[in-house]
Amino acid sequence: MTNPFFAAWTTPYEAPPFDLIQTADFKPAYIEALEQHKREIAAIGDNPAAPSFDNTIAALERSGKPLRRVDAVFGQLSSAVTDEQLQAVERDVVLLVARHWNSIFLDPKLFARIDALYQQRQSLGLDPEALRVLERYHLDFVRSGARLTDAERERFGAIVERLAALGTQFGQNVLADEQETVFALSEAEMAGLPDFARSAAAETARDRKLNSPFAVTPSRSSVEPVLHFARDRAVREKVWRAFVQRGANGNKNDNSKVIEEIVSLRAEQARLLGYESYAAYKLADSMAGTPAAARGLLEQVWDGGRKKAEADRTALQELALSEGQSAPLEAWDWRYYAEKLRGGRYDFDENELKPYLQLERVVEATFFVAGQLFGLTFNPRADIVGYHPDVRVWEAVREGRVVGLFYGDYFARPGKRSGAWMTSFREQSRIDGEQIPFIVNTCNFNKPPEGQPALLSLDEARTVFHEMGHGLHGLLSNVTYPRISGTSVVRDFVELPSQLYEHWLEAAPVLARFTHVETGEPVPEALLDRMRAARTANSGFATVEFVSSAILDMDYHSQPMQGTVADFEREVLASIDMPREIALRHASTHFLHLFSGDGYAAGYYSYLWSEVLDADGFGAFKEARDPFDPATAKRLYDYIYSSGGSRDFAEAFRLFRGRDPDVTALLEGRGLVEAQS
Repeated sequence: MTNPFFAAWTTPYEAPPFDLIQTADFKPAYIEALEQHKREIAAIGDNPAAPSFDNTIAALERSGKPLRRVDAVFGQLSSAVTDEQLQAVERDVVLLVARHWNSIFLDPKLFARIDALYQQRQSLGLDPEALRVLERYHLDFVRSGARLTDAERERFGAIVERLAALGTQFGQNVLADEQETVFALSEAEMAGLPDFARSAAAETARDRKLNSPFAVTPSRSSVEPVLHFARDRAVREKVWRAFVQRGANGNKNDNSKVIEEIVSLRAEQARLLGYESYAAYKLADSMAGTPAAARGLLEQVWDGGRKKAEADRTALQELALSEGQSAPLEAWDWRYYAEKLRGGRYDFDENELKPYLQLERVVEATFFVAGQLFGLTFNPRADIVGYHPDVRVWEAVREGRVVGLFYGDYFARPGKRSGAWMTSFREQSRIDGEQIPFIVNTCNFNKPPEGQPALLSLDEARTVFHEMGHGLHGLLSNVTYPRISGTSVVRDFVELPSQLYEHWLEAAPVLARFTHVETGEPVPEALLDRMRAARTANSGFATVEFVSSAILDMDYHSQPMQGTVADFEREVLASIDMPREIALRHASTHFLHLFSGDGYAAGYYSYLWSEVLDADGFGAFKEARDPFDPATAKRLYDYIYSSGGSRDFAEAFRLFRGRDPDVTALLEGRGLVEAQS
C-alpha cells in the first residue's frame, strides 16, 4: 500500500486520514520528509542571488511542509495512543529529527543570509509582521548556536541530540510506571468514594481484566478521587506513594540518572551560548526577562500561600483529631480533611456540582463562550476520522467561513500520557493562500461505563475551559507566516489565553446553561453562592504545591546540582521551608513539563506569570459589567487571540488592557491578600 504521507490527502480540508495511517508508515515518512527539507534548505543557502526576505525568510517558511505534517501527527499519536511499536519508532526518529534541525540552525551559509537581512532590517521596507518574523528567525538561530565556533557547534549539536533522546526516555519511563502499576481495591477499600469515582474505578478494573470490583492507577485522574474521599487511610497512603514515586522506584523506569544528565547538559549548553545558567538562557526570550524577575514573583506569592496553608494545616490537624486520627497529619490526609473542612466552613461539597457538569454540556459551554466573544460556531463533522474512537471533530465557523477544525479527545486510557494539552495537526497561515488550522484538545478524564454521562469535577471543568483557551489561540490565529502563528509565543505569554478563558466557566450566563443530569433543573442559586464563598478554600495548599514546583524548576536550572536528585529536591524544599504535609505538584522524576522535552524547563513559573495577566485581564470585563462586553472582546480578539507572535507580548497586553498588568488581582483571586499582610 502507498504510504499515506507520500500521497495527497483528499479528506475534507485535507485533514489527516487516520484510518489509513499505520505505525509502519512513520519512519519512512520521516526519512523522506527530512531529505526533502534538507534539499530545500540547501537551495536557500546556496542561492547565488543576494539575500532578500522572499528568497530567504519566506523560503524558510515555505519549506518543510511534509516534515511538519508527519511530525504533528506522530507527536500526538505518540502521546495519546502509544504502544511499544510506536515508542520504538519514537526512539529511532527523535535523533534523526534533532540532528536535522541542528544541521539547519548551525549552517553558516544559511545564517549568513539571515544575519545580513537582520543587519539591514530597517531599510528593507518590510511590513510589521514580516519584520517580526525576520527578527524571530534571527533570534532562533542565535539561540540555537549559529554564532558558535566550529568546535563549539559540534559540541552544541551533540548536546541537542542527547537531550532529545533523554527527553523521550524520561516521558516513556513515566508512562511505563503509570501503566505497570495498578491497585485492585475491594468494596471496603472504596468506602467513602462517590458514585462517579466508583464507576470509574470499576471501569479501570474491567479494562485491566482484574479479578476485582475496583482498581486505580497512579495517574492523576485516578488518584485524586481516592485522596479526596477514601475513608481507609492505608488506601490513601499507598495510592499517594505510588503517585508521587512515579519515575523514582529504582526500576528500569527510574528517571533519577536521566535528570542528572539533562540538567548537566543544559547547563553546558547555556555556557556555550554565553549565559551563566540555563535559566538565564531560557528567560532571555521571555516576558520576565531574567530568573530574578521570575523568582521575585514566585517568592511574592509563596509567602502568602505558605501562611495560608499553615493556618489550614492547624485546622486540618484539629479536625483529624476530632475524628479519631491520633497520628500526625500527612500528605495523603490533606485532601481528605480539606474536603471535610470546606464542607464545615462553607457547607459546600463539590460533589453536589458534578451532576450539573456533564462533559458534553461543559464542552458546549466553551463553544457558547467562543460564540459570544468571537462569533464562533462549532459544527460536528462525523465524517472526519479521528485517531481513536473517543476523538470527535468539529469545524469552527466565523463570519460564514470555516476557520479551523477542532479535535476533542477527553478520556484517559492505556497508552495515553497523563495531563491535558493542546496541540495542532496544522497551523494557520496564508503565505501561500489561506491554510486553516487543525487544533487538538487532549484531556484525561475517567471514562464512565457505556451509556452513562461523564460527570466532571469543578477543577476538571476548568481544565476543559483552559484547553479550549489554548485551542482558540490556535483557531483564531490570523497571521501570514507559520513562524508566528497561534501559540508560537514566548512561554510566559502562552498560558494567558488558556487561563483567561477559565474565568468564563463561572460567569452567570455560562453557569445558567448547566442542568442536572437526571432532573434537568438548573444549578440552584444557593449552591452557586456556597461555591463562590468556598472559592479560595484550600488555596494555600494549591499555591504551595505549585509554587514549590516552580521554585524547584528554577533552582535546577540556575545553580549547580549537588548530590542525587532526591538530595537536591530535599535541599530546595528545606530552603523554602516547605510544609511537610504538602507534596510538590510535580516531583522531579515525573515532572514532564521540565524533562520530557524542554518546553517548560526554567519556565514552569510561567503559569503564575500568566495568572497575573489573566486575573488582571478579566478585570476588564468586570469593569465593563458584562462578561461578553463587545468592545473588550474585540480588543481581546485583536491583540491576544488572533495576533499570535506578531508583536511584542508586553505591548499586546497593554493594547488589550490599556496598561501594564497588576499582581493585585492574582493575590485577591487566590485569597492571599490578608495572608500577605
